[in-house]
Amino acid sequence: MNDDGNRDGPVAGSLFAYLDQELRDFLVHNGISRSFTTGEVLLRYGDPTDHVLLLVHGWVRVSVSARDGQEILCGLRGPGDVLGDLAAMHGWPRTATVSALEDVRVVQLTSTRFVASLHERPGIAVAMVKQMAARLREAEAARVDFATLGVDQRVAAYLRRLADQHGIPGRDGVVIRMPVTQQDIANRVGASRRAVARSMALLRERRIVCTARRRIVLRQPDVLAAFARCEPEGTQRE
Repeated sequence: MNDDGNRDGPVAGSLFAYLDQELRDFLVHNGISRSFTTGEVLLRYGDPTDHVLLLVHGWVRVSVSARDGQEILCGLRGPGDVLGDLAAMHGWPRTATVSALEDVRVVQLTSTRFVASLHERPGIAVAMVKQMAARLREAEAARVDFATLGVDQRVAAYLRRLADQHGIPGRDGVVIRMPVTQQDIANRVGASRRAVARSMALLRERRIVCTARRRIVLRQPDVLAAFARCEPEGTQRE
C-alpha cells in the first residue's frame, strides 16, 4: 500500500463502515450527487434543516463557535460519514458548521427520504446507532483528556486516536489520512496554536512524528501512546 492508501474507503466509525454494499447503494441511489471545493461551507450552524449529506470523497471539518468567537472543532469527517443527521431526525436547525478541508463529493438526501430509509431498512437504523455511539465515545475521550492531561499529552493522545481510527501504513510509519492542520488540533484539544506548535516540535525532536504540509506521520505510535500517558518535565498546562 502506498502512503495515500485507499482514501475513499469508509472511515472507521462512519455510517458506511457498518453497512453492506447493498445498503450503501440503497442510500446513494435515493439522493443526488453534489461537489464542494476546498474551504466551501456544506452546512451552516443555525440554518433550517431539509437534507442530509453522505460524504463519498474527501474530508470536512465540523465546528461550532464559542461566545468569545473561538472555533471549537467537534470532529473531522471522511468518506462514509453522514452529515446533518441529528438535525434531520429531530427537525432542529443545524447544530454545527461543516466546511470542506479539500475538494469533496457528497450524496444529498432530503430529510424525509433519509428518515424513511431508517424505517424501510432496519440495517441502516442499526448502523446509525453504531455511528452515534462511536461519536459519543470520541467526544467523551476528548472531555477526559481535557480534564486530566496537559497540552503536550492532549496533543499526543489526539494524534494517537486519529491514527487508531484513520491511520494507514506508510513507508515511514502510520499516516494520518486526513489533511489535519495545527489549528485543527488546537481547536480540538482546547489550546492555542502556539502551544500546539511547541508540542509538535517536541514530538518531531524526539522522532516520534514527522510532518509535512497538512500531513502527519506517526513514526513510533507506541512511543506516542506512552508519551500521552506520562508527564514529561516542563509539560505545558495551558
